[in-house]
Amino acid sequence: MAKEMNNRQAYFNYAIENKYVAGIALLGTEVKSIRDGKVSFNDAFCLFDNHELWLRGMYIAEYKLGTSNNHIAVHDRKLLLTKKELKKLEAILKERGYTIVPLKVFFTKENLVKVEIGVGRGKKLHDKRETIKARDTQKEIKRYLLK
Repeated sequence: MAKEMNNRQAYFNYAIENKYVAGIALLGTEVKSIRDGKVSFNDAFCLFDNHELWLRGMYIAEYKLGTSNNHIAVHDRKLLLTKKELKKLEAILKERGYTIVPLKVFFTKENLVKVEIGVGRGKKLHDKRETIKARDTQKEIKRYLLK
């Protein structure tokens, strides 16, 4: 049973500056599918609509034991934040170059599904190359220390 699903691609494509933890409005079969680890973050992002934050493009597979009330795999899901946080995020998002992406989906101790979202700027190609170089040097250091 997967407890936490990470969006590794977001850290590679974006320079994350701020992180927030938000609740998410889900159906029962979506929760069961997340508990099975059937979540994909490919092309997922957050956007504002009528002063509400929505998560678009996150794939949650249909629950295999679901009935005719099963959920749709990809649809917009509402993120639950305080008004203060929403106003702050909306102001940041109006600045040029910023975007909000989901970083992690996890369960709390109370078995609530939460989404960690990050505010960041898209990385340029040279920044991505630097990330790859830093990762490779860390691997080499670990290999050298383990010998």
